[in-house]
Formats: sequence, structure tokens, C-alpha cells
Amino acid sequence: MAGADQDSSEHAGFDSARARVRMKVPSVAERVAEELRYQLAEGFLVPGAKLTEATIAEDLGVSRNTVREAFAELAGERLLLRQPNKGVFVATLEAGDIHDVYTVRRAIEVSSIRAGGSPERIAAVRAAVEEGKRAAAANDNEGLGSANQHFHGAIVALAESNRLNTIMAQILAEMRLYFHKATMNAHFYSDWLKENEQICSALEAGERERAGDLLLAYLNRSEQQQTAIHGE
Repeated sequence: MAGADQDSSEHAGFDSARARVRMKVPSVAERVAEELRYQLAEGFLVPGAKLTEATIAEDLGVSRNTVREAFAELAGERLLLRQPNKGVFVATLEAGDIHDVYTVRRAIEVSSIRAGGSPERIAAVRAAVEEGKRAAAANDNEGLGSANQHFHGAIVALAESNRLNTIMAQILAEMRLYFHKATMNAHFYSDWLKENEQICSALEAGERERAGDLLLAYLNRSEQQQTAIHGE
């Protein structure tokens, strides 16, 4: 009897472990949502753009129902807006959200850079800076914008935390929606490139506190700029 109880307990434990493994595997809808977040962060989807289930389903090789689930997830993150009888649109963020977004950025970006990271992770920050320099030399403003996104994503990746990376993916998507209005100024991203270089150099020199201080000042100025642009 005791053996049967033990077998039952072990079987229950195995089933529980197997269920946890299944739960960790992203669904197709989650992967579609991740792809759409990426397209938002890279500037491929602009505020106010209408998205259609059929087109995205065909492009990504998934069902319309899967796209509908992804839309619901992104609408919950306020990246998409569903308008009854009209469709689904890329959100135009409110000015009142700016402080909240930058509060999150200060919390995760500054703490990540002050903690430092592996040489490989630091090299990824440098790679983003160099990507920005190449885009600036080619007068590629959109490419410069993407490089800037990669720079901030690489900073959070220093912490080697999947949870922080997930949070940052949403934040980067939100920021690109704000930046679309700012980029009417052709020098918007290039103005930040020099500071990205300074922050990266401090990180490479092992001056983590200085890198954090530079990044904090950077984010504070960026928030002030976005607030002024969006007329809060």
C-alpha cells in the first residue's frame, strides 16, 4: 500500500513538472505578439496604422484566430487599439503615459548598467553604438532609430534576465510610438548618439557607477524632451 502511495505521489509530481514545462513553452499567439512588438519597436508599424487579421495571418503563416489572440494581448499592453466596427489600429500613446514609461526605464536600465555584465553583453552594447554610427554616416534616420532601440535593449540584457528583457520589449515598442512624432526633427536620434558612445565607453572602462549616472541624466532629459514634444 505504501508503495502504491509512493508511486501515486511520484506520478503526481511528474505530471506537475510536465505541466510546468508545457506552460513555459510560448503559444503561437504569444510568438505572433512578440513579432508584432518587434515590428513596433523597429518602427515598421506606425501610430494609427490599421492592422488586419487576414493580412498578418497570411504573412506569418498562422490562423486568423491566432492573430486575434495576439491582438488581444497587445491591446492589453495598450500597444494596439480595437475600435468597434472599425478594426484594430496601432495605438497613439497619450502624453500622460510618458512619466510612467520613463519611471520603468530608469528602474531597469540604470540598475542593469550599474550591475555591469559579461564581456559578451558589453560587446553587444558597443555593437549597437557602432550600428548607430554607420546609420548616421549613411543619413539613415530610421536605421539610427533602430540602433538606438538596440542600444537600450542591450543595456537591459546586461542583467541576463528574461523577465527584464520581456518588460523592455514592451517598453521599446511604446517608446518607438512616442518617437514617431519626435522624428519629424531629422536630428532627433543623432543628438543622442554621442551620449550613447559616452555611456558605452564608461561601461567598457568598468566605470559602472559613472555609466549609470550618465544614463540616468540621459533618460531624464529624454523624458523632458518627450513631454515637451507631446504637449503634456
